[in-house]
Amino acid sequence: MRFIHCADLHLDSRMSAHLSKEKARERRAELLHTFHRMIDYGAENRADGIIIAGDLFDAKVISAAARNAVRDAITSHPDITFYYLRGNHDADNFLNHLEKIPENLKLFDSAWTSYPAGNGEIVITGAELNGAGGASVLDTLSLDREKFNIVVLHGQDAEYEAKDRTETVSLRSLRGRGIDYLALGHVHSYKSGALDSRGQYCYPGCLEGRGFDECGPHGFVVLDVDEKSHAMRHEFVPFARRNLYEILVDVSGCMTSGDMAERAEEVLCREAPGPESLVRLVLSGTLDVDCVKDTELLQKRFEDRFYFLSVVDRTKLFVDYQAFALDESLKGEFVRLVGASELDEQEKAAVIRCGIRALMGEDLDGEVV
Repeated sequence: MRFIHCADLHLDSRMSAHLSKEKARERRAELLHTFHRMIDYGAENRADGIIIAGDLFDAKVISAAARNAVRDAITSHPDITFYYLRGNHDADNFLNHLEKIPENLKLFDSAWTSYPAGNGEIVITGAELNGAGGASVLDTLSLDREKFNIVVLHGQDAEYEAKDRTETVSLRSLRGRGIDYLALGHVHSYKSGALDSRGQYCYPGCLEGRGFDECGPHGFVVLDVDEKSHAMRHEFVPFARRNLYEILVDVSGCMTSGDMAERAEEVLCREAPGPESLVRLVLSGTLDVDCVKDTELLQKRFEDRFYFLSVVDRTKLFVDYQAFALDESLKGEFVRLVGASELDEQEKAAVIRCGIRALMGEDLDGEVV
């Protein structure tokens, strides 16, 4: 039998953190379209089931368009069984708006629920974790060790430090329980490894990256199980419509925005993100306090190459105090005065930079070349 294991689709996500209103709307539609494409992939490749390990939607309030699209996708593929376990972002909104639960949609609850698949040799078992009570649910898991057991959970591996008060899954507590494949959701990048001598655990990651904390390839996992021998093979399938890249550009020693653009050009040619990508250029390194940089100019230089591009300045300033030690001009006196203050080095450099630019009659509201 063949299963698709996906999670963290976050359909109907606002997508407004970095994008314009128009592109946010377009990305929401692309997330939904990728979900449809995944199902079509399953149909074309004879998948028997699609396991959704939590966070199908992004929030409690779901648009009617998204609800209807998901319902129609499920009902229009009756030969595929959908196993939907709700995650910490999911609510009852979707299910409550269904006139009836489609026959090919299998749901889970806060107690362990099992569904036999195929000839009954494969069993899919899952439970929705509820905060602090999740650990006690894990303790009650009981499986038939003669079967091939797929266990579905949504939560963060206890070895990770949770960013929010979401459920955690202790892999250690699930060892030796007769699990062959632990289908997990909540971690937004692909991760797989041995659970114990018998089974494997797997996070497929999110179907599409939504922010620059979700760079890298995204997609789903295809799981093939031989019903007779219980032999298993699983493979990550990159499938995202667009990928996100955070690209570091060390601009140390550059004195103009032109110099920085040349450095960025070199790195972009090496990294080679495609035109459909979302890219964040992060300027790093140490710059002389006399350098002139214009991040808006860099933005304009490269933004037409990609679906989205932003420039983030994380450079530090350096002041060569020796160069001003004997300077008898107002500029030199100003540098020495600030250098003798109790500010930290980066604060001194920032003040000196602003002062020098003011003395030169430059616009302090923005960098100039």
